[in-house]
Amino acid sequence: MDLALLRTFVTVHRAGSFTRAAALLGLSQPAVTSQIRTLERQLGRPLFLRQARGVTPTTIGDELAHKAAPHLDALMEIAETGLDDDSSLGTLHLAGPPEFTAERVLPALTELIDDGQGYALRVSFGNADETLEGLGAGHHDLAITTAQPRGALLTATPLCDEEHVLVAAPRWAERIGGKLHPEEAHLLEGLPVVEVHESLPFIARYWASIFDSRPAASGTVVVPDLRAVLACAISGGGLAVLPRYLCIDALERGDVVALLEPAVPPLRTYFLVVRTGTLAMPHIARAHEWLLRTAVGWS
Repeated sequence: MDLALLRTFVTVHRAGSFTRAAALLGLSQPAVTSQIRTLERQLGRPLFLRQARGVTPTTIGDELAHKAAPHLDALMEIAETGLDDDSSLGTLHLAGPPEFTAERVLPALTELIDDGQGYALRVSFGNADETLEGLGAGHHDLAITTAQPRGALLTATPLCDEEHVLVAAPRWAERIGGKLHPEEAHLLEGLPVVEVHESLPFIARYWASIFDSRPAASGTVVVPDLRAVLACAISGGGLAVLPRYLCIDALERGDVVALLEPAVPPLRTYFLVVRTGTLAMPHIARAHEWLLRTAVGWS
């Protein structure tokens, strides 16, 4: 059986679409279709059911993918890393949001670099859509995202939950009389807001979760990095909703104060995402396992 045909088959199985598989493989859609038909003729069985949007594997297709994919992934790993140095784990291409990746993920993964196994990192920052698209296209090996992907192409594992905190400089806390109760959202009206986007994604999510309402505010300062949002909040720029891990030191120093301590704080889940089957590759599996183990101690 032609390995090129099997590689095309596994890519279609994971992508759920001839068009998507063609883009991943750098082939035309007719070429992918022709290869799948050739493989089906060789096996004498249909491998996919054609639908209006994409394809669905038959039972035989699922069985073949289950048997073939791990071996193909291992062969691809050998082809990519070579045989010159058996001790080298290779280079991990990682993508994720800038703040969480910089503050949590990279300090954890850099511990792997000095273990004598030739580990290397290449890191890209981006939003969830960009990160997942790049992962699906093969530009990254491992992605961290708050969006859980659908379909068979990508596999997501929950990594950790991130608690969000409503903070401001002490002078703003004094102005509203200290810590609030959830029914006192009206006291925040008219106060300046620091956010990462004009749509106020963090503020809006917090208001919906805690106050069951929409914020009656617009961004006074909008800057696309949570670390810059924290800096603006410390300097008195306004209210901000931030991950607790990012502002915990500022809270302990008193540079900012939590305006509310709800019994059930808003949470956001991070996922570790890989292309399905690539955990058979040692450098990806090592990073995946290490991050899951390290994240247990994150708070």
